Amino acid sequence: MSRQPYPPASRDNLVEELHGVPVADPYRWLEDQESPATEEWLAAQEKLFAAELGALPGREAFRARIAELLRSGSIGAPVWRGERRLFMRRTPEQEHAVLYTVDPDGTERALLDPMELDPSGLTTLDSWQPDKEGRLLAYQVSVGGDEESSLYLMDIAFGDRIEGPIDRCRYSPVAWLPGGKAFYYVRRLPSIEVPEGEEQFHRRVYLHRVGTSTEEDILIFGDGMEKTNYYGVAVSRDGRWLQISASRGTAPRNDLWVADLSASSPESPDLVVVQEGVDAQTAVHFGRDGRLYVFTDRDAPRARICVTDPATPQAEHWRDLIPQDPEAVLTDFAILDDLERPVMLVGWTRHAISEITVQDLETGERVGEVPTPGLGTIGGIVERPEGGHEAWFGYTDNTTPPTIQRYDARTGETTLWASSPGAVEVPAVDTEQVTYRSADGSEVHMLVISKPGVEGPRPTILYGYGGFGISMTPGYSASILTWVEAGGAYAIAQLRGGGEQGEEWHRAGMLANKQNVFDDLHAAAEHLIATGVTTSSQLAISGGSNGGLLVGAALTQRPELYAAVVCSAPLLDMIRYELFGLGATWNVEYGSAEKPEEFAWLHSYSPYHHVREGVSYPATLFTVFQSDTRVHPLHAWKMCAALQHAQASGRPILLRNEAEAGHGARAVSKTVELAADQLTFLAGHTGLTA
Repeated sequence: MSRQPYPPASRDNLVEELHGVPVADPYRWLEDQESPATEEWLAAQEKLFAAELGALPGREAFRARIAELLRSGSIGAPVWRGERRLFMRRTPEQEHAVLYTVDPDGTERALLDPMELDPSGLTTLDSWQPDKEGRLLAYQVSVGGDEESSLYLMDIAFGDRIEGPIDRCRYSPVAWLPGGKAFYYVRRLPSIEVPEGEEQFHRRVYLHRVGTSTEEDILIFGDGMEKTNYYGVAVSRDGRWLQISASRGTAPRNDLWVADLSASSPESPDLVVVQEGVDAQTAVHFGRDGRLYVFTDRDAPRARICVTDPATPQAEHWRDLIPQDPEAVLTDFAILDDLERPVMLVGWTRHAISEITVQDLETGERVGEVPTPGLGTIGGIVERPEGGHEAWFGYTDNTTPPTIQRYDARTGETTLWASSPGAVEVPAVDTEQVTYRSADGSEVHMLVISKPGVEGPRPTILYGYGGFGISMTPGYSASILTWVEAGGAYAIAQLRGGGEQGEEWHRAGMLANKQNVFDDLHAAAEHLIATGVTTSSQLAISGGSNGGLLVGAALTQRPELYAAVVCSAPLLDMIRYELFGLGATWNVEYGSAEKPEEFAWLHSYSPYHHVREGVSYPATLFTVFQSDTRVHPLHAWKMCAALQHAQASGRPILLRNEAEAGHGARAVSKTVELAADQLTFLAGHTGLTA
C-alpha cells in the first residue's frame, strides 16, 4: 500500500545541556497547542489518519462486534444505608452507567443519569458518596473528559439537587459526619493563590456544613505541606473517629493521623500520628467491636492486617491478625459479625487471580473459603455498615461480564445477586497462564488468550502496563474478545512495576529499576515467538498512559521485535514530563530530571530522545485525547513528528487526536470507535482478517 506523505514539521535546532548532557528537543514548538503551526499540523495529521485507516479493511466488522459485546452492560456492587441500597448499572442501550437507589419499600429509582444531565454524552459521573443515614448524596461530575470534578449534593428521597457546584474537587474523597449536616472533603486552592503552572496541586482538607457557603468552610489539614500531596479522609460509622492520610503524589507510602472526635471538635480535631515518614502504605478501619484494624504493607510487602486499640494506633502496638502470605497479595477485607463466631472475609490475589478466605475475627485462624464463580477478578468486598452475616462482591473474568455475587456466612454459600443486564453471545476462548524468564532471570507471569483449536503462529497483541503497583487481572473486554474471535491471540504480561506480586514487585520496576519493565516486555515477546504463538511480523504491542511509555520505550529499544504498536495517552518525553498535566505527582514513580542521578535514569530510556534516523520502526498509531489533563497529548505529538521524520520503512506512523475526550471515563460509543480504530490498525499490520 502506498503511503501518503507525512505533514511537514519543522525541526528546530534546540539543544539544552542538562547535568553536562546535551539534550535535543527539535519539536518543542508542538508543546504550544494554541499556536497556528500546531493546529495546522494536527489538522494535517487528522487527514492522514483518516486516509490511512480508510484504506485498511475490516473496520466495520470490528466496530459492529465490539458494540455487540458491549451490549452486555454492567452492574456495580450495592452500597447499603440501612434498608436503602445504591448501585450503578448500565443497560445495553445506555452510553453511561446510571446511579440507582432501591428505597426501603423496594422501589427502584434512577438517581443520576449522566445522559439526562447532558444529552451530548460528554458529562461523566466521577464518584458518589451517600451520607451515613442514606438521606443525602454527595456526587461529582466532570465534562469532556477533563476530570475537573464539580461537587453537588442531592436529597435522595426526592432526587433534588440542594447544593453545588463546588469546583476544584478533582479526586476528592467525601467523609460524612453522622446526621448528614457536615462532611470533610478535599479541594484545591484557587488558582490566584498558587504559583503559575501549579493550579493542579495545592490540595487541602476542609469541613463543609451543609447549607452554608464554601467561603465558610473550615480548613482542617494540609496548609504548608508538600504541593503535590494527595489527601484521604474518612470518618468511622459511629462518627467518633476521623482519619486523614497524606501521600506525596502517587508515592507508595503515606503518613496517617487519627483523631477522637468525642474528645475534640470536628472543626479542630486533635490529630494523633499513626505513622509519619515511614516507607509504607497503611490504612485503618474502626471496627464495630471497638478494635482498630490496620491494613498495611509495613514490614510486609504482600500486606497484612493487624489489630490494636484505637487509643494506641502506632505500629509498636500492632498485633498481627492476618499475617503476610508468602505467595498471595492481600487486597481487601470485610467483617461479618452477626454470627456465633464472627469472621473476617479476606480478599487475595495469587498471580493476579482472586480468592477470598474466611478467617476467625478474634484469632485470625483460617476457617474456610468463599466459593467464587471461577478464576477471575473480585472487585471489592462489601458489607452492611451496621454489620450482618452477608457480603457482596463483584466478579468478572475474560468471558464473563461483571456480576455481583452474594455470600451468606451462615450457610457458606455464594449465589448470584445481579448480572450485567444485557444478553450477549460471548465467544469461547482458552486462557492459559504461562511463566517466562526476563533478562535478569526473574520469573514473570503472562495470560495468553486464544480461540480454541487455533494452532500455529497467529497475529498477536501483547499488552502491558508495569507501573504504580497496578495489577493486570482478568476481566471482560469486548476488544480482546473481538480480536481473539477473529483468530488472533491476546497476551497480558504481569510486568514488574505492577502489584501482582506485592510492593517488592512494584519497586523492582520503578525509579532506577524502570528498565526491568521494558526487559520484561521484550522477554514476553520473545517467549511468544519461541513457543510458536506468533512471529515478530505478526506481533503487536499495546499500552496506554504508563503503558504508553512502556510501548514507546519498547519500539525504540527493539524496533525489529514488533510489527505494530498502539501507544495511547502516553508519557514519552521523560525529561520534561513533570512540567505538564499531573506529571509532578509522578516523580516519586519515575524520578526527576532536576536531579543528576535521576536525570540519568530518565534519559537512558526516554522514548522521544531515543528516536534514531534511518531505523525501520514498527507501524505505530498514537491515540490521544485533547481534554486529557493527566497526560498532555504533546508527548505523542512530539514523538509522532520525530518518528515520521526518522522512519526508514514504509510502515506508517499515525496520530489519532480525539477532541472532547480525556484520560478516563467516556461514553460507550466513543469507546467503540476508539477500539475499532485500534484493532483495524493492528489487524492491518499483523495480517489478521476480521
